[in-house]
Amino acid sequence: MGQEALRRGKLITLEGGEGAGKSTQLRLLVDALGRAGVKALGTREPGGASGAEAIRALLVEGDPARWDAVSEALLMVAARRSHLTETVWPALEAGTWVVCDRFLDSTEAYQGVAGGVPRAELEALHRMIAGDFMPDLTVIFDLPPDLGLQRAKARAGAETRFERKGRAFHDKLRQGFLAIAKREPQRCVTIDATGDVDAVHRAVLAAVRERLKVKV
Repeated sequence: MGQEALRRGKLITLEGGEGAGKSTQLRLLVDALGRAGVKALGTREPGGASGAEAIRALLVEGDPARWDAVSEALLMVAARRSHLTETVWPALEAGTWVVCDRFLDSTEAYQGVAGGVPRAELEALHRMIAGDFMPDLTVIFDLPPDLGLQRAKARAGAETRFERKGRAFHDKLRQGFLAIAKREPQRCVTIDATGDVDAVHRAVLAAVRERLKVKV
């Protein structure tokens, strides 16, 4: 392995349904990496770059039926391309680790499994914007949809379009994420997100230590 590869940062993605606690765990993980001497950047999808944040507003605001799943997928990958080129790839090349709240697995779960867009078509879109680029580690936070939606409603801010979709949609989301974790065990770790914040954080740190060999 060359020196350039050794200096490259790592991409950790956090995935799961609504109210899974990803944003909180992202902040805790970035802080823990910093204390361990690892420069880390927290970001999110859709968003994380100027163009991507503009697209985010289109995706999360308005009526749940504002877009069909194909339109959502196209908007998502447009936002992802902006995010990758403006934020993620430059950070990784500079040796910074990136922790991202949602990435391509959310597209498969939301627009694919729950929305009905064929997986092969979503994979083709990803190859178009990112080639074979994939996260180094994906942490999937699993919890029952009822609990997740309850937590989501309790936090500040208006409900998103996705939170207002029906229960059947959220059941499919959970199964979609679990199917991804089963299909790609080398990349994905599933964590029980029903526990308290500290317990989930400890499980995240254990996964990062084991998979990425960093002392956090």
